[in-house]
Amino acid sequence: MKFTAEQIAGVLEGEVVGNPQAEVHELSKIEEGKVGSLTFLSNPKYNNYIYTTEATITIVNRNFIPESDLKTTLIKVDDAYMAFSKLLEFYDQARKDSKQGIEAHTVISENARYGKNFYLGSFSYLGTNVTIGDNVKIYPNCFIGDNVAIRDNVTIFAGAKIYSETVIGNNCTIHAGTVIGSDGFGFAPNPDGSYTKIPQIGNVIIEDNVEVGSCTTIDRATLGSTIIRKGVKLDNQIQIAHNVEIGENTVIAAQTGIAGSTKIGKNGMIGGQVGISGHLTIGNNVRIQAQSGVARNIKDDEVLQGSPTFGYNDFSKSYVHFKNLPKIIAEIDELKKQILNQKNANNG
Repeated sequence: MKFTAEQIAGVLEGEVVGNPQAEVHELSKIEEGKVGSLTFLSNPKYNNYIYTTEATITIVNRNFIPESDLKTTLIKVDDAYMAFSKLLEFYDQARKDSKQGIEAHTVISENARYGKNFYLGSFSYLGTNVTIGDNVKIYPNCFIGDNVAIRDNVTIFAGAKIYSETVIGNNCTIHAGTVIGSDGFGFAPNPDGSYTKIPQIGNVIIEDNVEVGSCTTIDRATLGSTIIRKGVKLDNQIQIAHNVEIGENTVIAAQTGIAGSTKIGKNGMIGGQVGISGHLTIGNNVRIQAQSGVARNIKDDEVLQGSPTFGYNDFSKSYVHFKNLPKIIAEIDELKKQILNQKNANNG
């Protein structure tokens, strides 16, 4: 499909500078722009590319003033980055909306129910008492277990496994290979050194507007629910253990592991490869830097780094000394030698 600068500006409430009838049919980075593509400029670091880009249309901030002639037609908006993101969202939704219907080689239980505009890819399975809302897309090779409830506008990509009793809210995205509702890691030690499995009979609740990255695992609760609150964004390859609760709008980067029964507040930011011990309480607005290890409760608004974690500013100051330790030790050894020589001279 082709769109003119005038049409795009109408959607974005922007101002066209150049040819209002300029047409585009694809998106591109500004440094890779070619004729027929739409791009954007928001970071001043990339300003030089706007004078060489072949992109037909470029979205810019309203305060952008070119320093020389341009080949590209401009659409001026309040925030170029957010405007381009809005177009990406439109494009992505249009692509998803093109998927409808039930493909061959699927299994749907007799009492499973689904809403309008439903898509179910080949080799997928819907269990007993599954309920699915409107505009849900389930890609090939997915497993949806018994008594799962999926609300409206949910996309579940290929190979995801949703175990029984899971609840997924509106406007959620579950990426490929993710497992939701697998058993929590619960085993009781026996006198002979073996272990007895503790049944995990709870579930997972995912609220609205949550995105879960590829190959992330969210374990079901032992009792009650593991809860992912609305607006949470989870990266790829994250482990969330049984009975964990993650607060609203918290974002967590890849390869983080959260042990059982830990409660994380809202609006947090957790970097990659962070390890968080079990049965902790982490406050609101907490920032934890990548590769940190958390083994204590965290108050609201703390910014942490290190393993075990401590204050980010203290960590940064300490690291300056840590990386200079060989030099510092050499200087101390030299001072000790000078003191010893001075003592020997005085005694002599």
